[in-house]
Amino acid sequence: MAVSRNKKKAYVLDTNVLIHDPSALLSFEEHQVIIPMTVLEELDKLKSVKQSIAADCRQAIRMIDQLLGNATPNQIEKGVPIKRTEKSDPLGTISILMHPIDGKGPHLPDHLNDNKIINSLADLQSLHKNLEIILVSKDINMRLKARGFGVEAQDYHNDQLVDDVELLPSGYTEFKNSFWDNIDKVETIQREGVTEHILKRDGVLSNLHINEFVIDEQGFVGKVIELDDEKIVLEDIRQDELMQQEAWGLTPRDIYQAVALHLLLSPDIHLVNLTGAAGSGKTILALAAAIEMTVASKLYKRIIATRSVQGLDEDIGFLPGTETEKMEPWLGAITDNLEALHQDDENTHGSVEYILDKVPLQFKSLNYIRGRSFQYSLILIDESQNLTPHQIKTIITRAGTGSKVICLGNLAQIDTPYLSPLSSGLTYMTERFKRFKHGGHVHLKGVPRSILAEFAEANL
Repeated sequence: MAVSRNKKKAYVLDTNVLIHDPSALLSFEEHQVIIPMTVLEELDKLKSVKQSIAADCRQAIRMIDQLLGNATPNQIEKGVPIKRTEKSDPLGTISILMHPIDGKGPHLPDHLNDNKIINSLADLQSLHKNLEIILVSKDINMRLKARGFGVEAQDYHNDQLVDDVELLPSGYTEFKNSFWDNIDKVETIQREGVTEHILKRDGVLSNLHINEFVIDEQGFVGKVIELDDEKIVLEDIRQDELMQQEAWGLTPRDIYQAVALHLLLSPDIHLVNLTGAAGSGKTILALAAAIEMTVASKLYKRIIATRSVQGLDEDIGFLPGTETEKMEPWLGAITDNLEALHQDDENTHGSVEYILDKVPLQFKSLNYIRGRSFQYSLILIDESQNLTPHQIKTIITRAGTGSKVICLGNLAQIDTPYLSPLSSGLTYMTERFKRFKHGGHVHLKGVPRSILAEFAEANL
């Protein structure tokens, strides 16, 4: 063990790691970072495809070029010091690995890029006994092949903030019977018609975050509006008022939908993150609130709707029509919910056509969101569990002055290769924004869509 501990570490990055996080090169501190030539070739091939990953590939290539600078081929082979900022000292090195096949040891068939990388690492490992070679890849099968071939391999965890999705905040804490049974001392004040409870932040209250809710079986609902290390301030919200909220004719079916709608309609909340099982009401709540705030209260000038699904970016180009017309088949959930909102109308189709004509609702592909800045807009991101942390950041930073972002997702339905519930951008965002004063998150419970959907969710 002592020999292993003294070995220098060299992390070899797979293509999917650089696509997942183009700045991954800076995440390995004092260790050596190696980019195989095969990875550069794959990035070059993908940089011009009609997919959202093309921009990530180009960013990764620019980052590698910036770090290498004017280094000579000999310096690149040995390792160029990684300088993160102008004033900081270099930490770690970056180098490019060619295809050194010496032919002495066993090799995998060379027809696959993954095999080329593993063969190169096996050769490198045999030539440098004092170097601990570690392959970093999001591809489980490649990690298995590497381990089977005697090369250590691991997943990229730098942007993984939790070890279990069960540890993510739900947006509320529930108490059996009365919440006040758990409280020894409280100071209650009335301020501008609002009742506020000032409590000591300890015990059951120690894990609460800003804009989270406290719910009990007696009908008390409190919202965290202020907190510090010592105290917590709860705004007393009447449960009957919450349940009577209405957005474009839609009223909540349970208390979880009610607190979600409260956040959606609040002008002080700029980011709302709704998670939950299929059919829990995420999309219809968000859409009803969005229409209410653009048509009725006119808080926002337009709704930007987008989503990420596997196959979307490569397939959109083959669909006929404008960008909006190309996107409509992929945003069927939006139009389905528009119909649900108007199902009691005499002419449902006419009502939906009227809304689409009346409401400034724009369908955008993720490809066309990069580089844009949306002012006074409500940005609705469906299926956000399929986004990487880097993509989530790219989209949220598009929100300009007076805009609001609503992210919807279900961590049980990830369709993107190399993403898991722990590495999803939705998980990353939920954890990162839990202390953001102008953000809120609610995990919706139940499956109100239908008895059939509820049974399927529980039993299939």
